[in-house]
Amino acid sequence: MSTIHIFLKACLIMDPRLNFKPWLHFLWLCLLFGVSFGEVRYILPEEMLRGSVIGNVARDLALKVTELDARRARVVAEGTSQLCELDTASGNLLISQRIDREELCVQASVCILQYQLLLEDPLQAYSIVLDIADINDNSPVFAAGEIQLDLVESTVLGRRFPLESAHDPDLGTNSVREYKLSQNNHFALEMSTQINGNAYPELVLKKALDREAQAEHVLQINGIDGGNPVRSGTASIHIRVLDANDNVPVFSQRVYKASVFENSAIGTVIATLNATDSDEGVYGEITYSFSHLSDKMGGVIEINPLSGEVRLAGVIDYEEAGTHELDVQAKDGGGQASHCKLIIDVIDVNDNKPMIEVKSASANVAEDSKPETMVALMNVYDLDTGSSGRITCTIPDNVPFKLVSEVKNYYMLVTDGILDRELQSEYNITVTATDAGAPPLSSVKVITILINDINDNPPTFTQSECDANILENQPVGTFVMKVKAVDIDNESNAKIRYEISKDTKSEVSSFLTINSDTGELFTSRLFDYEQSVHFQIQVTARDGGDPPLSTTCTVNVFIMDQNDNAPVVLYPVQTTGFIAEDMVPIEAPRGYLVTKVVAVDADSGHNAWLSYRIIKATQPNLFVVGLHTGEIRTVRVFTEDDESKQTVVVSITDNGHASLSATATVHVMIGDGLPVLNELFEFADESQDTANLTLYLIIALATVSCLLIILICGVCYFKLCRRSYVYRSTTDSLPVFPTTYLPPFTDLSHCGTLLKDERYDSFLTTGSWRGDFRFGSSTDTDTLKQRSAAYQKNTLRQASDRASLKVRAGAPHPCYVVQ
Repeated sequence: MSTIHIFLKACLIMDPRLNFKPWLHFLWLCLLFGVSFGEVRYILPEEMLRGSVIGNVARDLALKVTELDARRARVVAEGTSQLCELDTASGNLLISQRIDREELCVQASVCILQYQLLLEDPLQAYSIVLDIADINDNSPVFAAGEIQLDLVESTVLGRRFPLESAHDPDLGTNSVREYKLSQNNHFALEMSTQINGNAYPELVLKKALDREAQAEHVLQINGIDGGNPVRSGTASIHIRVLDANDNVPVFSQRVYKASVFENSAIGTVIATLNATDSDEGVYGEITYSFSHLSDKMGGVIEINPLSGEVRLAGVIDYEEAGTHELDVQAKDGGGQASHCKLIIDVIDVNDNKPMIEVKSASANVAEDSKPETMVALMNVYDLDTGSSGRITCTIPDNVPFKLVSEVKNYYMLVTDGILDRELQSEYNITVTATDAGAPPLSSVKVITILINDINDNPPTFTQSECDANILENQPVGTFVMKVKAVDIDNESNAKIRYEISKDTKSEVSSFLTINSDTGELFTSRLFDYEQSVHFQIQVTARDGGDPPLSTTCTVNVFIMDQNDNAPVVLYPVQTTGFIAEDMVPIEAPRGYLVTKVVAVDADSGHNAWLSYRIIKATQPNLFVVGLHTGEIRTVRVFTEDDESKQTVVVSITDNGHASLSATATVHVMIGDGLPVLNELFEFADESQDTANLTLYLIIALATVSCLLIILICGVCYFKLCRRSYVYRSTTDSLPVFPTTYLPPFTDLSHCGTLLKDERYDSFLTTGSWRGDFRFGSSTDTDTLKQRSAAYQKNTLRQASDRASLKVRAGAPHPCYVVQ
């Protein structure tokens, strides 16, 4: 209804006298079918004022006015100039330029302008059709303001002389409807019809001419259209009466038809016209000419005035006009003329490539776009007709896109698969439009599409689990290792920050700090190998996407031992005010075991290997100590000159890089009457020493191999069980006891050698099966029998102490894992 009001208002603005009632019923019918299938059609008169409202597009397409501006709505023309524009604030379609139907569509019966309403986010297209209605805005015009006719006075009555029609660009009732001739006595005006149905006026002689009475006649002809109000055009007819020329030129055909291919070469002969005149001399000489030829056709077609040959003088184009109707005049030397029609049909050839116009395109597409997402909208058309105007539009097969056409001559480029920026970040889609002409012509358009990254890939560590070693006692801030993660996403989605995972046990999460940008790990406390040998943390790498993605790496940190503990003497007890003496019979032979120095080192490995040396003795050449056993033996038999009380100072040194040491003072009492025990006797000669050294080397090699196997098994065990923190028990300083003195199922050699409980009533040695033990005693001399009884008593106490040690150890293996 608004369209009708707009139309009528525009008509009244242009001319208040305009009779618009016949349009009312027509517009009502158009509105019934104005909007369908995503298309809205408006019928409007030409020559509306700029800024006039054509219609409300938002209402007619059921769109919200607020989303027009938000979705960047705009109107684009299809092959024509932009004559209208969209007011996004109100949704009205407005006139932006002068609309002249005669200029746009010439004499076409229907004048249609096609536009597209494009909206983005998401991309949508609606068709807008403007049907331009004709109004009576042009007056009839004669091509020649003055028509010259030469008539012989002997011209017979009833002779008809065709006159040029008045031209009115308007159509229908607004075009020329009648002609009127000024009042005169000799001529009348009658209408005749061409074969195409067009009417033209003819001047008919009604009364004989008499040159002597009147040599010239001047008449006025009016061309009147059927508009309201009426418009008219006038031309004058100047008739000169000549002496008798009895015959007029006669064409062989009243209508000539010819055809020519468009783009034919200049000079191509289209047709040859032929007219004859029975007169002789100058009255029989015929001259050919076009009686009316438009300016545009004047440079395209020419006629030879003598031969009547019609040729091409310029380029003729089918797309401009498919048929041309020309009036040809043949005039003799006496001034008499006749006319014929020349109809030229232009044959279309495939001379126009298809045109590809991108109406809207999204330069960036997210890689998570769903299939059928519109990327670009293209208008593809061909100015040729028939098969030459049929177009096939294609794109390559190896791209995740396809073409979809839902509206004639419009193609949508949509996604047709999964997009992955990490595989391909940019596509150059070549759109090829090919017509069906012979030979076919094609056009190519390249559309560049960039794939926008989304955060669809989590960071990936180069190693999911890695190990790091650090020496104990290193200062806070010591570099431990660097973890590295990569993210194949782009820009902020690939920016990685590192942190200690919340899954890490709270007691170890503070052991290390991490540089959030580089992934470098540093210590945040001092580590003691004797307290902790291993802990495990989880490092999380998190990208900068939204939402962020993360992954975790396990870092196993192993504390390496340093030689930071000096040896500790267990036996003899080095306590102020307490002196332990060892008894040896005066009859003891060479190599007799006197006692054994027992020492331990809280360190491990090479740092815990101890060496024993005598650094001071009452008599230098009386005793010798085993380098690795700590056993003190006699070097020779005792003599009466030897003192009964001997003091030996033994230095115990570990095997660390910067070795640490301790000293033990041993008091030996040489007693008379003590029994010589065979099991404490050893013949130490050079060959025996060599054999023992070889044996020690073999045992050491086997021990190292076993320790290596145990270490490998332990590491595998920790990895499988995913333990997070290992520390030593409070009994990690238990001494290492030989199997001679302990039950076969007791093993205390894995986690240190020193017990924190220092209350000892008996002391054990770590020597061979011949090793002895001593117990604390006073300085009084006992009898051999008392000592033997004490020896047996101490043997029982030793077994009891072994059980006590086992209970204090808590388990065969005092190392345990804290979850």
